[in-house]
Amino acid sequence: MPAASLEVSDLTAGYGPTRILENVSLSVEAGRRVAVLGRNGVGKSTLFATIAGQTRRYGGRIAIGNEDITELPGSGRALKGLGYVPQTRAIFKSLTVEENLQVGLKDRPHSAIQEAYEMFPRLHERRRNLGSQLSGGEQQMLTTARSILGQPSVLLLDEPLEGLAPVICDELMAAFSALAATGAMTILMIEQRIQAALNFAQDVFILERGEIAWSGTPAQLEGEPETVERLLGVAH
Repeated sequence: MPAASLEVSDLTAGYGPTRILENVSLSVEAGRRVAVLGRNGVGKSTLFATIAGQTRRYGGRIAIGNEDITELPGSGRALKGLGYVPQTRAIFKSLTVEENLQVGLKDRPHSAIQEAYEMFPRLHERRRNLGSQLSGGEQQMLTTARSILGQPSVLLLDEPLEGLAPVICDELMAAFSALAATGAMTILMIEQRIQAALNFAQDVFILERGEIAWSGTPAQLEGEPETVERLLGVAH
């Protein structure tokens, strides 16, 4: 399916009785590349988990394209075109790389796995290895490739570069940029490596205390060093 827009309106959510997001609204056009930034603990991962249907929602609406997915379970959201790569690198460690990729195919033919190998040649080299035998970077490639094979129209990436060596980060970012260039997916990325995120993104949202505190383009943010320091805690 082609890239789709994402609309989040007045979203309030959290875990159990604890509210983390308060009336969050954001609008992303189809095919855009978006960076979601903020200090640790401001609600970024909760935002993605809520969009994916994994938290307690108190109010608000979520839509992909013209489809309201607010009341759907996570599996239903995936069928509507949502792809979610969590921070936890949730692979099946007892399965081989190829078996993990087969899970992501949905109704696609087995030959489609070749798309993952073209994007991440390391996975082809390791295709017979168990998930537990992969490095952290290879596990990140695997969980990302598995989501992409499902051909989501909106893809959420939660800190895909966390804890990885620079050479692996470069590989992943090159793959994300190539994927975005096809126009087949709308991609939202949470990332602590701010410059990498800004180099990738066309639009930026910054969260602070569970709310959207700033939105704009990377160029606009580059021109506001005081905003970078105040909301991200780094000198720019």
